[in-house]
Amino acid sequence: QVQFVESGGGLVQPGGSLRLSCTASGSTFSLGGMMAWYRQAPGEQRGMVARIGDGGNTDYIDSVKGRFIISRDGAKNTVYLQMDVLKPEDSAVYYCNRLPVLPDYWGQGTQVTVSS
Repeated sequence: QVQFVESGGGLVQPGGSLRLSCTASGSTFSLGGMMAWYRQAPGEQRGMVARIGDGGNTDYIDSVKGRFIISRDGAKNTVYLQMDVLKPEDSAVYYCNRLPVLPDYWGQGTQVTVSS
């Protein structure tokens, strides 16, 4: 079964940067269309952070505007999330999925921890 595969998380100090990557476990599954990054902190619901459409149009939640950039590489079938000026409140497990989501395709996510 196809699943999204996230990577690139880790422990970083406030103000630091990370770049997350999203691919799919099935080599023929395209990451075209509307793709998004989501995050879920302990005790909170999973929510969208950023999205990117086929034409490259992007959108972000207010709390990450100016700090996060979502992008895609069609040749590598990969979607990225560049995260700069990270804050402790960005700590969460980050996931990628389509928008609207494909419920059966959620991956394990990648943990991002921002702490000094």
